[in-house]
Amino acid sequence: MLQAHTFMYSDAVGDVHRGSIGGLVHEDTRFLDHWELTVNGAKLLALSSGTVESHSAAFFLTNPEVPGLQANHLGVRRQRYVDGGLHERISVQSFAAEPVSVQLRLSVGCDFADLFEIKETVRDRSAEITRSHALDGSYLRFSYRNGPFEACSEVVARPAATRIEGDSFVWDLRLERNEEWRCEVHVPLWVREQELRPAPRPFDEVFGGGIDPQIAQWIAVGPKVETDCAALTEVYLKTQLDLIGMRIELQLDDHRSILLAAGMPWYLTLFGRDMLITSYQVLALSPHTTRAALLALAAQQGTKVDDFRDEEPGKILHEIRRGELTQLGLRPHNPYYGTADSTQLWLIVLSEYWRWTGDDDLVRELRDNAYAALRWIDDYGDRNGDGYVDYATRSPHGLGNQCWRDSWDGVRFADGTLPVLPIATCEIQGYTYDAKLRLAELAEGPLDDPPLARRLCDEAAQLRDRFNRDFWIEERGGFYALGIDGDDRLIDSMTSNMGHLLWSGIVPPDRAAVIANHLMSDDMFAGWGVRTTSAAERGYNPIGYHIGTVWPHDNSLIAHGLARYGFRREANRIIMAMLEASAFSGYRLPEAFSGYPRSFGQAPVPYPTACNPQAWASAAPVLFIRTMLGLEARDGELTLDPDLPEQIGRLMVTNTPAFGKTWNVKAVGRQGYVRLAPQAFVMEPERTPLR
Repeated sequence: MLQAHTFMYSDAVGDVHRGSIGGLVHEDTRFLDHWELTVNGAKLLALSSGTVESHSAAFFLTNPEVPGLQANHLGVRRQRYVDGGLHERISVQSFAAEPVSVQLRLSVGCDFADLFEIKETVRDRSAEITRSHALDGSYLRFSYRNGPFEACSEVVARPAATRIEGDSFVWDLRLERNEEWRCEVHVPLWVREQELRPAPRPFDEVFGGGIDPQIAQWIAVGPKVETDCAALTEVYLKTQLDLIGMRIELQLDDHRSILLAAGMPWYLTLFGRDMLITSYQVLALSPHTTRAALLALAAQQGTKVDDFRDEEPGKILHEIRRGELTQLGLRPHNPYYGTADSTQLWLIVLSEYWRWTGDDDLVRELRDNAYAALRWIDDYGDRNGDGYVDYATRSPHGLGNQCWRDSWDGVRFADGTLPVLPIATCEIQGYTYDAKLRLAELAEGPLDDPPLARRLCDEAAQLRDRFNRDFWIEERGGFYALGIDGDDRLIDSMTSNMGHLLWSGIVPPDRAAVIANHLMSDDMFAGWGVRTTSAAERGYNPIGYHIGTVWPHDNSLIAHGLARYGFRREANRIIMAMLEASAFSGYRLPEAFSGYPRSFGQAPVPYPTACNPQAWASAAPVLFIRTMLGLEARDGELTLDPDLPEQIGRLMVTNTPAFGKTWNVKAVGRQGYVRLAPQAFVMEPERTPLR
């Protein structure tokens, strides 16, 4: 379960056991690491359990056989949701023929671990945690302080427990046949001043059936998708619910802004790259989300050289953390700037937002930020003077790889060996090329800076020519190297990053077919999507995080890039494979699948530790829809160039926002039209020609 900066992770019974990665985590601190419900000292048995909505879950349980109580004589229901804290209602009903005595115990523990520790090794803080539990059984309170960092967990029981034993509530119950007993347990959480928190809701409202009214309102006012394809219908609904669940509401400069966290469970915070790619994916349906992302990241743009945080003037952040290790200065994440692509992506998304909205005022408001981003590319991005943006951390806690493949082994040579820093990966050069062309367009338009526009067009052309000379490898039919390392060696792995080059437009038309064929080859295309690394590489691993898995967000950019160069059939093959894969995971696309070929089994093999949901994976279907429709915005007009697979049938998107108006789009096969939505016009609606 997740809501804003908070998540609760438990087993199928609803328990959290000490020493696990589970618990209640808020703002990168674990407020509960033990949460276990027992009856007469025995662990309960799960009948059915699962999430109800992204922020709520229900557990239907019964008892094992214990002294004085036969098995399956109690029905126990735990209803739980997170909303400004953890809220749980426990119901116990007896089905025994005679009255029974039951001891219900809820054991609680708090370790106040930092999120980084949960994934690694947790420091024992037990000697520094103070307890002030209520004598009347109404609450447990745990407090911890370490210098400027402090945290408190208060667990409130209604009705109060019969007694408190250690860190446990104990209720002594006497239940008649069919008698039901209930209690509520609440764990309120401290909330930062600038974070907005909705008021908690009654349990009967949360679990009363039907969709959350706030969620329903979001869906009602947003764009609608109607299609003959049941899988696309389901995956779009799941996308809406997941993205709503990952909202972070912040107050920015007197405005209430909605941002998207990166993913559950480890990334419920702001990530530059993830937020920007997600914003690009959903822009056609949610420009306000994109606007908020641009402003939030501009507000945190680098202003100085700080080696510990890998910060430089003009650089867009990688991530923000707020746990104890960060607050004490032991980790560099307040914020951390170890990314070589977020700055270019910020410029790309600013341009795309302007193309879809015509919002000249926002572009002018962000002029200084855009120019600072450009200066970072030119003055700091190229560390070794070879003309390419590269990366090498200067921080003892920095990331070794600072491209989207940011695991320690995500960038490899074909033989599986690791390159040396600094590294210039290919897709970063594509992003840089695209960013300069897009900023040139803004300079010609709302920024009114023609000399800059001419300079950037010249620089982009020079980069394109130089890149296509230096990164191209003639072997294996010709392909782009993953990168160039600090020893000036071509990193000769064949990877999905080539698809990002198509998205950026840096690939010459005469090479696009070669790249498309590689991407759709058996070594690259697993049947469910394009692998991150070719199966022909020595370093390939189908369950390696960036070295053989299949990532939905990666495939959404690849499909969009293929369509840009006219490879619509190949793009549609990826899209349909992804939609078919989603059916095996409740129509939610996870962070990644394992890269086993489709022939390996009847379903995609899950990646064992995938974030689920993750924002850019959940947003991928929105970009799939845009890609199939060929929907683009420029100069105040929407244009349509549909190429829908037969399995999609009819596809209609209503209330699509663009240029301060709403539009309706409808397509079948290669025919379609765009019209202003009825409320937006009086005269006969405008249309694009059928194609």
